Amino acid sequence: MMKKLILCALIFYTAQGIAQQKQITTNSGAPIGDNQNSKTIGQNGQVLLEDMHLIEKLASFDRERIPERVVHARGVGAYGEFVSSGDFTKYTKASLFQKGKTTPVFVRFSTVVHGNGSPETLRDPRGFATKFYTDQGNYDLVGNNLPVFFIRDAMKFPDMVHAFKPSPIYNKQDPNRVFDFFSNIPEGTHMLTRVYSDYGIPANYRQMNGSSVHAFKWVNDAGEVTYVKYTWKSMQGEKNLTADEASALQAKDFQHATVDLYDNIKKENFPSWELYVQLLKATDFDKLDINPLDPTKIWPENTAPLQLVGKMTLNRIPDNFFQEVEQSAFSPGTLVPGIEPSEDKLLQGRLFSYSDTQRHRIGGNFQQLPINAPKIAAVTNNQDGAFSTRKINGDINYQPSSTQNGFTDNEKYEYSKSTFTNTTTVQQKISKPNDFKQAGEFYRSLSENEKQSLIKNLTGDLSSVTNKDVVRKMVGYFYMADSDYGKRLAKALNLTREEVEKMFSK
Repeated sequence: MMKKLILCALIFYTAQGIAQQKQITTNSGAPIGDNQNSKTIGQNGQVLLEDMHLIEKLASFDRERIPERVVHARGVGAYGEFVSSGDFTKYTKASLFQKGKTTPVFVRFSTVVHGNGSPETLRDPRGFATKFYTDQGNYDLVGNNLPVFFIRDAMKFPDMVHAFKPSPIYNKQDPNRVFDFFSNIPEGTHMLTRVYSDYGIPANYRQMNGSSVHAFKWVNDAGEVTYVKYTWKSMQGEKNLTADEASALQAKDFQHATVDLYDNIKKENFPSWELYVQLLKATDFDKLDINPLDPTKIWPENTAPLQLVGKMTLNRIPDNFFQEVEQSAFSPGTLVPGIEPSEDKLLQGRLFSYSDTQRHRIGGNFQQLPINAPKIAAVTNNQDGAFSTRKINGDINYQPSSTQNGFTDNEKYEYSKSTFTNTTTVQQKISKPNDFKQAGEFYRSLSENEKQSLIKNLTGDLSSVTNKDVVRKMVGYFYMADSDYGKRLAKALNLTREEVEKMFSK
């Protein structure tokens, strides 16, 4: 009797549980009768094409993956807020930098070269992209953890990425390809020195700094231009891994940085960063021994001191990783009034490339997705296309119009003006390339242990390069940055005295 009562109770509560579950439907909302068995001709016959639920289910599954990002494929994101602590209206009409202003943000951290699902312990720059949902529209501050980059012209970007990516024959990354490329790119010496140091493997995303890398223009209400670079400083401190530490960590957890970020936010140990800017007037450019618009260089702090702008805190993880992290789209061309691109040639190419790759990756209406949409209404005559959800009211979808239903311009937000006289179009290297000085300064700033790690890391890859002319050329670049740097590498790579003297006689 007792067993029957228990069985009845189990049946009752199971039925109650089933009743409380949500009814599964098709994508269009119609209820599904059987989600376990396909419709067939008889019990053992062929499956029918008219089983529309099966067709829809398979078709949706086939399209679950959108094209992977060419770079920055492996990433993680979180929400938070940015609070401005200074008043920079003297320099920019961007409202998010008014004192005390709070702006919601979404941040995506990433590795640059390696694919989605790759270990987060690999030597690689880290992306640091912040989307500010401002009351003037969205602003994307898209940068890296390191303050410089490998190249200074967008013309070289596809070739550089091809060199870093796996061989089209062997489908494996190869130092021969990487250093063959960079042996012809002396401007990369500074970034290579940084990425092969321990800074090339941040311990996690919380304990790394960020940089805009590029200079931008701040424009005030009077139309006056000030050039600006951004720096994020981690309030958790900066921490990196040696190659040996990274290998040991990877054996335990290859996605440790994602776990670290999300676990800390869940524990309400909210990570935060202070945002600093450096400001320069165009009239100050000639005082420097570098071109300030060269992304392979930093701005000396004694010339352009860091000024605190505000603080960002991340306090919420996404509800759905694909919809909010994978479909998030950033571009340095997503700007607000008061912020404009500089003449940096690498940045100029990125303005097109980043938005264009998102149109390919997620579609022409990627900015209408909730993660990418502004918090204010987008008032535009752009229309239609795949997956457009933009609501258009009225018959006037053009400008100008003599009716009151059209849109108007706002002269307050016109672009700043540039003046060019007696000039010609050219294709040539920038002025004051100065390829090696800052690489040497960074090398000399490292501790002895950090210098040893740098030599060990570079030697590990350069020793596998079969073309010895490429090796000698690379060591020559590092020697021109700092003689001790080059001599240590030459010794570690067993270069002969004759090779060394020939290399250093330049």
